[in-house]
Amino acid sequence: MLRSALPIGVLSATILLGGVALSGSASAEPGPAPAPASGQPVHYPADSLRALSARVGLRFGTAVNMDELGSNAAYTRIAAEQFSTVTPENVMKWQLVEPNRGTYDWAAADRLVAFAKDNKQLVRGHTLVWHNQLPTWLSSDGFTTTLSNSELKVLLKKHIQDQVKHFRGDIWQWDVVNEAFDDNGQPRQTIWYKAWGGLGYIADAFRWAHEADPKALLFYNDYNLEFTGVKSNAVYDLVKSLKAQRVPIDGVGFQGHLDTQYGFPDLQNNLQRFADLGLKVAETEVDVRTFTQAPPNENTPTDPLAPYAQESYWSRALKACLAVRECISFTPWGFGDTYSWIPGWFDDPQEGAALLYDGNLQPKSQYYVIQQDLALASGAPHRSGPGAGRD
Repeated sequence: MLRSALPIGVLSATILLGGVALSGSASAEPGPAPAPASGQPVHYPADSLRALSARVGLRFGTAVNMDELGSNAAYTRIAAEQFSTVTPENVMKWQLVEPNRGTYDWAAADRLVAFAKDNKQLVRGHTLVWHNQLPTWLSSDGFTTTLSNSELKVLLKKHIQDQVKHFRGDIWQWDVVNEAFDDNGQPRQTIWYKAWGGLGYIADAFRWAHEADPKALLFYNDYNLEFTGVKSNAVYDLVKSLKAQRVPIDGVGFQGHLDTQYGFPDLQNNLQRFADLGLKVAETEVDVRTFTQAPPNENTPTDPLAPYAQESYWSRALKACLAVRECISFTPWGFGDTYSWIPGWFDDPQEGAALLYDGNLQPKSQYYVIQQDLALASGAPHRSGPGAGRD
């Protein structure tokens, strides 16, 4: 059962907001042009998400599926035209970059970096330290391993520094440590936690990453930080402690995986309280899922009112970021419902329809609400620092 949410109207005609013409046809596609050759000027629509957000110095990003980038023309065009930052969904995770011990494979990640350079985009590196998607030679589940504690410490330092040095100068933000706490606000008993006998691995990871690339912004990233509670409080205490120890942490990423069956979180307050510690903040993996039909219709909402609730959640999530000057980027976790992780993960009961574009890569009503919010955001505080401003 959906909780009530204030519907935000879908734009149904071409209107002029803040000097930018917005197309409201649900079947309208973003403008033409494939990604340009390296070194050529980048052209993208004036009403694109990246252009509108640039007016307040906000970077509007997306996670990128490298199986589609370059092989799917529509997907590639939208990725280039609509977004000013890109995050690799998988290809910078340890499982993929070092499937065999001692042998790195950064080819797919290098392609993404090259694409970003061609399109004057910044890159969020994701992720250096996590308990999931580890190579099997390291751990099959992230909690057990045949390697000794001393060996794990050497391996983690090597992995962080090798990867950060490989991409040195090409990464704007690194998610250095991902999801170190469980839903109860307790440290996850991962192989890293066990090897260090506590959370000391987090400070080491940030120091090692900073040594490898002093100019990259270094983030802690986690889900459910949007809500005030035991988990966000635990992460708050962690980063406050890291700051007190002069650990080189620059920001905190709020993943933002939202669900219409739950109330909207006190997101702006949480963004602000972390920012008040002297940190940058970002919404890093935003999607808004709802109950949907069974496959093959897993991205069709069961409740006809669900899209209105989704529009409200998308709008409020963006506005929370816009209201906090230190919120420097807003990144949906992909675009195009066909490519979303949600239906495959949340299948009992089935959920989906979580992104701004439908399965045919056509913009949904949520896209137009976000577009409108950005067009009206000229009064929002302007971001400053590396990465802010126009391309």
